[in-house]
Amino acid sequence: MRPSGRAFNELRAVSFDVGVAKHAEGSCLVKFGDTHVLCTASWDETTPPWLRGAGRGWVTAEYGMLPRSTGDRMRREAKNGQSGRTQEIQRLIGRSLRAVVDLKALGERQILIDCDVIQADGGTRTASITGAWIAMNEAFKWAVSQGVIKSSPVIDRVAAISCGLIGGAPALDLDYDEDSTAQADANFVITGTGGLVEVQATAEGDPFTDEQFQALLALAKAGCADLSARQAELA
Repeated sequence: MRPSGRAFNELRAVSFDVGVAKHAEGSCLVKFGDTHVLCTASWDETTPPWLRGAGRGWVTAEYGMLPRSTGDRMRREAKNGQSGRTQEIQRLIGRSLRAVVDLKALGERQILIDCDVIQADGGTRTASITGAWIAMNEAFKWAVSQGVIKSSPVIDRVAAISCGLIGGAPALDLDYDEDSTAQADANFVITGTGGLVEVQATAEGDPFTDEQFQALLALAKAGCADLSARQAELA
C-alpha cells in the first residue's frame, strides 16, 4: 500500500480552475492533491531580440516557489538569484509548451508563462506544465477572439506526470512523502497524441531495470492521457 492510500496507478485529486487571474490573457490554478500552482499566460507583441526578423514567435516560462509553499519559509529568489533547480524547471516548461505550438504561425510574438507554486507537495514541475498548457491555450483563445490572430497555433496538448518505484513497485503521481523515499523517480512530458517530449529518470539507490522503466513509462502514458482528456474538456 502506498503511504497516500492510493492505488499504484491512481492520480491524486486533480482540478483546473480557469480564468482566476483577472488581468492575464490566460490563467489556470492547477491542483494535484496538495500541490497548487498558479499558471498565467501573458501576450506580448514582441519577440526576444535574438529572434527579431526570424518570422516566428516564442513561448517562454518562469517558475518560482512562494516563501511558504513548503514547511519552512524559503527566501525569495528575487533577493538571492535563481537556483539551478528553478532555472532547469522553467526551461523544461518552455520546451514542453514550444513542442506543441506552431511558432511560425504565431508570427513575431511571444507568450510569457508564469508558474508560481502556492503550495508544494511533490510534482510541482509536472503540475506546472499541465496547468501552463491550459493557461497558454486560454491566451490563444483570447487572441483569436480579439482578432489579433486568425486561428490558434496550438497543434497538440501537452501534460506531465511523475512516477517512481515505491517499495520496488511502480507508482503514478508521487507526492512529497513518496518522492523523498522512492528508489527511483521519473518525470514524463507527453503530448495529447502520445509523443514523448522529455523524460527525466533517476535511480536514488540501486539502478532500475529496463522492465521497471517500461512499467513507469506505461503508467505515465496512462496518467498523461487522463490529464490530456481533462485539458481537452477546457479547450
